[in-house]
Amino acid sequence: MLVGAGVASQREEDPARALEPCALMAEALARAGDDAGDRSLLAEAALVAVPRGFWRYPDPGRLVAEAVGAKQARTLVAEIGVLQTTLFAVAARAIREGADVVLVTGGEARYRAQRARAAGLQEILSEQPASVVPDRVLRPAAEIVHPVEIARRFVVPVAQYAAIENALRREAGASPDAHRRELARFWAGFAEVARANPHAWSRKPPDEGALLDDAGRNPMLAFPYGRLHCSQWNVDQAAGLVFCSAERARRARIPESRQIHLRAVAESNHMRPLVARGSLARSPGFVFAWRRALALSGVEPEALGVRELYSCFPSAVRVQLREFGMPAEPTPSVTGGMAFAGGPLNNFVLQAAARVRERLRERGGAALLTAVSGMLTKQGVSLWSCEPGEAGFGYADVSDEAERAEAPRAVVDAADADGSIAGYTVVRDPGAPARTVAVVDLEGGARTLVDSADPELAREATRRDLAGAAVRVRADGSFALRS
Repeated sequence: MLVGAGVASQREEDPARALEPCALMAEALARAGDDAGDRSLLAEAALVAVPRGFWRYPDPGRLVAEAVGAKQARTLVAEIGVLQTTLFAVAARAIREGADVVLVTGGEARYRAQRARAAGLQEILSEQPASVVPDRVLRPAAEIVHPVEIARRFVVPVAQYAAIENALRREAGASPDAHRRELARFWAGFAEVARANPHAWSRKPPDEGALLDDAGRNPMLAFPYGRLHCSQWNVDQAAGLVFCSAERARRARIPESRQIHLRAVAESNHMRPLVARGSLARSPGFVFAWRRALALSGVEPEALGVRELYSCFPSAVRVQLREFGMPAEPTPSVTGGMAFAGGPLNNFVLQAAARVRERLRERGGAALLTAVSGMLTKQGVSLWSCEPGEAGFGYADVSDEAERAEAPRAVVDAADADGSIAGYTVVRDPGAPARTVAVVDLEGGARTLVDSADPELAREATRRDLAGAAVRVRADGSFALRS
């Protein structure tokens, strides 16, 4: 069970006074201990688990353990590419195997680092000897991006998620103009939730008008996404979660009203790059993880009064809603999402868990909290409730089902050939002309990735839907529309 959660946030202009990431994590855990009503729980931790961030600590869990007095704790680092829901399962398994207390924490101080650079100073972090290593490291099994995506400079998340967004638009049959307006309404709903979240990073979330203003606050980065559609990771935020066994909670006399039960985690760790997927607008792993989590937990979908869907970009949320068969209203977030509540690298789901805990204690019932790794590459579903389930905690890995659900597309380098556009976006690289990047299905069944710096093509790609358009692919990786 989750007995305590805390968040720490700072917006200190003087980098010399601002806390570094590990200090923010320790502060968040101290608040989590206070939330549990017993800070001494921290010193009893058998394990401190941390997802990798931008920082360069070799073993951040050891620094945090020392700061909170957990002298006997083992440490774990989950590298980038490991689902954050995996850490919830790690905590539950450790407790099942005999641990009384497990701490999960993560944080960033990117705003502090920015302030240091602006002042011409070097960011100062606690040093650890090179010989210091975590007791355990979790790593992804494969690469997130395909070599062809690297060759075509199609690796930044905003570009790939924008292509997913355009694939969703095509399936909905909406025009680019109508879709932009609908997208602004949808994302403004998240901004409104952030406005009510006391932990949100953005103090003045944008309204629908600002989200439509690509000449002002929301300059276009990858059509149809502007800056305000993107996860905001230049933040100083940390979260700390205290998990413990039922027996330790009883001995600590933690009231049931402070106990939130982790009912199930189900995940797909199958990794297939975007360019090789049968459909850019689908995510089969979420279908299987959702169904399995419900079955393991015994939670009914109607009981999920609290929903927090992973929200790095709008298309991530929209694909999940589609795979879960859920309505888009009310807004499926209690934080306001990563664009407005703050999206510290590889750590937002921990921030969200703290907010989910608050809302469950206020409302009762059950909660859905999801995670994504990569470009909708891996999918995680976790279910929580105020009441324990009859079966206790359940875990499932549905990677095999997700892999079998969709045959991969053979991806080849560009060659002189005809084909049709399966998905696309227009990328605006800093200091360079706009590029139209397209996933193309070639005659014969193979797939490739191409781009063009033709300004007229870029303009046309934002005015009308190019998905399905016939194209001529050239050996140099460029392409042109066929009349």
